[in-house]
Amino acid sequence: MSQGDAEYWLVTTGPDNESGINGGIMRRQGKRGVGGHNAFVCCAYIANIQTTRKKIEAAGGKLTTDARPIFGVGKFCYCKDTEGNSFSIMQDK
Repeated sequence: MSQGDAEYWLVTTGPDNESGINGGIMRRQGKRGVGGHNAFVCCAYIANIQTTRKKIEAAGGKLTTDARPIFGVGKFCYCKDTEGNSFSIMQDK
């Protein structure tokens, strides 16, 4: 699958109708990967991406990408916590 300029492969841990620790793998781009992120980035599913983005900034975190649509899935963005650790958030469609 291609997401913009990045090749991306989905990884699932169980059936689509059950919660799991799902994610994806992409080719590393540069020393730290896409957007300066490490190779491993946790993703949290959230109810509303815009509300959550505001809460992240209010708590001292940083938004490292805009909220991006992922066709057929929802909206997604990368962030960093107050210690500089990368994570992402995903809103279902």
